[in-house]
Amino acid sequence: MNYVSTRNNDIKVSSAFAIAHGISVEGGLYVPESIPQLDTKDFANLSELDYIGKAEYILKKYLTDFTDEEISACVNGAYTGSFDDDKPAALAQLGDKINILELWHGPTCAFKDLALQLLPYLLTTSTKKAADGKKTVILVATSGDTGKAALEGFKDVENTEIIVFYPSEGVSPMQKLQMDSQKGNNVHVCAIKGNFDDAQSGVKKIFTDAAIKETLAQNGMEFSSANSINWGRLVPQIIYYISAYCDMLAKGDDLSNGFNIVVPTGNFGNILAAYYAKEMGVPVNKLICASNANRVLTDFINTGVYDRNREFYTTMSPSMDILISSNLERMLYILADGDDKYIADIQSQLANDGKFTVNDTVLAKLQSLFFGACCDDDGTLKTIKNTFDEYGYLCDTHTAVAVNAYEQYIEKTGDNRPVLIASTASPYKFAKSVLSALSNDIPESEFDTVDALSDLTRTTVPTPLAELKNATARFKDIYKKEDMYTAVCNCLKIN
Repeated sequence: MNYVSTRNNDIKVSSAFAIAHGISVEGGLYVPESIPQLDTKDFANLSELDYIGKAEYILKKYLTDFTDEEISACVNGAYTGSFDDDKPAALAQLGDKINILELWHGPTCAFKDLALQLLPYLLTTSTKKAADGKKTVILVATSGDTGKAALEGFKDVENTEIIVFYPSEGVSPMQKLQMDSQKGNNVHVCAIKGNFDDAQSGVKKIFTDAAIKETLAQNGMEFSSANSINWGRLVPQIIYYISAYCDMLAKGDDLSNGFNIVVPTGNFGNILAAYYAKEMGVPVNKLICASNANRVLTDFINTGVYDRNREFYTTMSPSMDILISSNLERMLYILADGDDKYIADIQSQLANDGKFTVNDTVLAKLQSLFFGACCDDDGTLKTIKNTFDEYGYLCDTHTAVAVNAYEQYIEKTGDNRPVLIASTASPYKFAKSVLSALSNDIPESEFDTVDALSDLTRTTVPTPLAELKNATARFKDIYKKEDMYTAVCNCLKIN
């Protein structure tokens, strides 16, 4: 299995090289040359395995330059004892046909854990194969959850440093405290004056700057990424959609006519993983892309015009406050039948003009696969309350956006197939917003709010969040977005 760049498919590398380096030299993203196929026998075999076994089975299809022993060591290291009840991707049932895929039972209470517990193992294995022994410097831009999950995954990992950038006013208080109090001798956290897109663009610029890379090389270092631009972040996400399909079959769901998947997403990585699962053989009918008020993906799916030249909203679902969806590039490469020049051109348009329009052929393929819907904060609050009142189920702000988008899809299409809704974070990571959907009595303190939400709903505060009550911030630096490279030099103590 080789990997090619979306902007130059003459570049062909191994999975280890793709994971170790994160992004191609010209700025393209690595994608597999082909998508492995699973048949009825494969799914029967997978259904007999636990999550660790499923992960090994699937990763072997993509990481063909890894030995079976290496894959086993990576997967067991990542998923043994790291998740509640050793079930990283548990299902909750709402009514007859709604399945909630709870992806937040890991150490940081967000879906990013499923990839970022595994990525450090994949990366350290890959660097031994493809990075000449250099120290790996992980650069991360986060809208909240990726940062903490990456910090937790890479803390004190040998021969690595990790630097996380987050928008100073663009994360929840709980997310901010999670990052700023992070332990570890190799971790660095920097707030920036700007939004997530500013952080993400700054990281990409640093990645592709030849002079900066040369400075790092002179100091025996090399950049890589823990964002989902790194294939090692994306491939673990495919696993949980295949696992969920097997679990739905095992509990007797009638999937003979397929099922739909709903994903709340800003950067498009999580729903792209669902697409890969579909192409591997999971009988997905429609992929429902749920956005908040930053509805750039909804508009793109409906019109074929991607335009980031619009007002940016800071919402109560901050992990989706994104106007530049990096992983969409991978999807467009597939829809354009691997036309790397076309992808390079539209990405250049996006960089220079802030917009592009896909051709009719690509748009038709896109709309055959995806349904786009969006939900503002008022709709989010109403959905949290309605879901709790009807089902007794407490969901976070991002999951509520997905539930709302699903309701819009049902209303428009009448398609009542079974559905899988990705639940991406614990409601306690956004306690003030969630509690405000259910009560007018909101305490001042974040942790008093957490306790009030627990008392009102009779749900349990996840241990990793409860333990933050006595945490103190280690990291307090705030940089201008233009000074992110200075921040990197300060963290690494290089000139």
